[in-house]
Amino acid sequence: RERLRALGALPLLELLEAGQDHTARALVAALLAADGPPPPAAPRLGGGRVALVGAGPGDPGLLTLRALACLRAADCVIVDDLVPPPILALVPAGTEVVRAGKRGGRAGSAAQAAITADLIGRARAGQVVVRLKGGDPFVFGRGGEEALALAAAGIPFEVVPGVSAALAGPAAAGIPVTHRNLSSGVTIVTGHGAGAPGADPDWSALVALGHTLVVLMAMRELPRIVRGLLEAGADPETPAAAIARATWPDQGVVQGPLAALPAVVAAAELGSPGLLVVGRVAALRSRLARDGRREGAGPGAGG
Repeated sequence: RERLRALGALPLLELLEAGQDHTARALVAALLAADGPPPPAAPRLGGGRVALVGAGPGDPGLLTLRALACLRAADCVIVDDLVPPPILALVPAGTEVVRAGKRGGRAGSAAQAAITADLIGRARAGQVVVRLKGGDPFVFGRGGEEALALAAAGIPFEVVPGVSAALAGPAAAGIPVTHRNLSSGVTIVTGHGAGAPGADPDWSALVALGHTLVVLMAMRELPRIVRGLLEAGADPETPAAAIARATWPDQGVVQGPLAALPAVVAAAELGSPGLLVVGRVAALRSRLARDGRREGAGPGAGG
């Protein structure tokens, strides 16, 4: 009986209308196959509260059941620019949706202080608010800043982890970020502030570490990032890949030697959002990729 109630709460009609048949089937299969009770709906408390929710990398099938429950219970969803329309289609009709994208600090971006103040103000007014972020809210999503502000203001909140593009992006492109014979670790950095005074990662330390390197938000500063790695001693022939709009239907992937990658990306006209993968594991894509999406290879990329 409880499972039937949970089945009725799933947004199957919205998914079907959004063309996400595979996601609807996956949700039903996951619910029917689960051994334990269905996940609880987000609690409706007497006062307001905030859920910092990770939307995953883009594919609605990678949205967690907890995230879906929070969306279904929200009075308001404050969403960033990296959340695609098929996921927003899961928000019930009548729920207020506020767009608060950062857009890399460009004109029209919402100020972080204003976003945080809006979260606090709405919760104090009694609303159940979802702050919906691409990927995971605590991986370069400013979720930590917002959580600290909510805690300081005495606002009840929860954090709903999401599948980060730092791991899902390479996996969707056929690249395991670790491999017993190739890389014993992975380091994740952001390319958002590359070139700004004091904002660059320590490229020399990262090169010396020898682990797989994943650079999120890499596309706008890709030539500068690659130049920094090469100047820090990275081998120009190190296998590398660039992945745009990871797990989205129009995902684009190119691979090639590190030194050649900016030219390969430009030739393929890959856009943002995108990430960079550097390390020997990137060469495995030629053997593991099964995505059938737009792809390319640079000189020496193999396969």
